[in-house]
Amino acid sequence: MPLMTVDDVRRILVECAGADDSIDISGDIADVPFEELGYDSLALMESAAQISQEFGVAVPDDELVEAATPKSLIDLVNGFLTAGATAA
Repeated sequence: MPLMTVDDVRRILVECAGADDSIDISGDIADVPFEELGYDSLALMESAAQISQEFGVAVPDDELVEAATPKSLIDLVNGFLTAGATAA
């Protein structure tokens, strides 16, 4: 299974929670806090279902809200993906 990328996070956030036209999320957003990108914990929760559907990973809510940046979310999801791959 492919690993999650910054482009995946960007696409999922826009699909699930929309985009604030006043904030540019097209550049390097990996280390930019979700709040600065216009997304709160509710937006992440809404995106979690899409992440689960696309990547087959159910991220626990408490860990999801701890992900402060796209990079931390990517690391979290990819950690589950690689742990699942080694367990299989």
